[in-house]
Amino acid sequence: MTEKKLSFETIAPIFLLILVDVLGLTVILPLLHLYGARFGASPFEIGLVVAAFPVAQLIGVPMMGALSDRFGRKPLLLISQVTTFASFLLLGLANTLWLVILSRLIDGIFGANLATAQAALSDVTSEEDRARALGLTGAAFGVGFVLGPLISAVALNFTDRLSVPAFIAAGYSLLSIILTLVLFKETLPEENRAASRPLDPTIIVTMLRDPRVNLLLVMMFAQQLIFFGFESLLGLFTLSRLGMLGEGNAYVFVWVGVVLVVVQGYYIGKWTRRFGEHRVAQAALACLALGLVMVALTPRQPPYSYVQARAERELFIRQQGGDGAASDISLPENAERGPWGVPWLIISLVPLSIGSGLIRPTLNTLITKQVSPVEYGVVLGVSAALVSGANAIAPLVASLMFQTISPSAPYLYGGIIMALLWVVSLVVFRGSHQPDLEPSEVG
Repeated sequence: MTEKKLSFETIAPIFLLILVDVLGLTVILPLLHLYGARFGASPFEIGLVVAAFPVAQLIGVPMMGALSDRFGRKPLLLISQVTTFASFLLLGLANTLWLVILSRLIDGIFGANLATAQAALSDVTSEEDRARALGLTGAAFGVGFVLGPLISAVALNFTDRLSVPAFIAAGYSLLSIILTLVLFKETLPEENRAASRPLDPTIIVTMLRDPRVNLLLVMMFAQQLIFFGFESLLGLFTLSRLGMLGEGNAYVFVWVGVVLVVVQGYYIGKWTRRFGEHRVAQAALACLALGLVMVALTPRQPPYSYVQARAERELFIRQQGGDGAASDISLPENAERGPWGVPWLIISLVPLSIGSGLIRPTLNTLITKQVSPVEYGVVLGVSAALVSGANAIAPLVASLMFQTISPSAPYLYGGIIMALLWVVSLVVFRGSHQPDLEPSEVG
């Protein structure tokens, strides 16, 4: 058997593919609420726009992963990229809300680009190097999370048309197709391919009944449900509280991305080695709780540069063929302008972003420490499935609260629940002896 060595020649093309795919995704991520709002969508309908992608991924990613095991990584990677390209084109051309939702469903069902690229990385690395290689996907995602929204903000400075960021995202998808055709070499030999098998749905139930990991898995699901509710409605919240449109929200996402890159790229290793994963996970939950409550308390105080009439004009100019109906989102008034709204939000996002950067890696590490090595794939697969499930539910629950209670309700109640999870973690992790813990890396 040929020894698998971690080398620049084998890793670089896959890293580049992941980075380009993430750039396409993050160009439109801060603007999804506007793609819905331009057709007069209610907050709940905007939640449907955001939820469409993770709902479809629950079906699509396992299916595409099984097919890549049978037919190889390159064909499925190309299918994923072509359909992602088509979905971004459809998003840019959409003239109804349902076409916007359809574009996200298409991308979710067939767009398993990142999962297939991670499988390719696993094919070409040894077990010793795999965690470090898979860590590159996190680095690529962090860089993309910073650059994508920045590109979106720059584009919107030159045009009022929301179709432009969607077409830019399509351009990145086209580039990824070309890179795959030219640079990517098949990583799964024919002799190693397996017959495609459907997933066993009872695996999730079995793991949730396993006393070794069930509380950790529930904690993973619960924190993701709360955090993705925050993430999916952040643009809508800043629009209603601070009058921020696409450009402003893009810069907010850039700020979050910078904090995530610093935490995941530098501090998480130092902190887990010094304090252990248990304490870092507890600190992450505390940071998330604090950040969510602080965001909920963001004053309805747009900056002095805000002009309500101009914001209304820009919001509805960006309909690009929409029906012009007013949405249920109320913009701040000129009389509410002040100096504290934006700084308060920026400060609030620091503990929130730190907690977000720490929680999933540490929980996954703790989960793997409770099982044998032969169960790693199963338990981490269940963890990923629960995250996808949370991502599908969160926008619907959060947007319903936003619409029926108040814009701050998803964050205030989410912060309270996150604080309760922190208390639960004190009980779950009680008796854990930190000197006995050896931090491990999870890809």
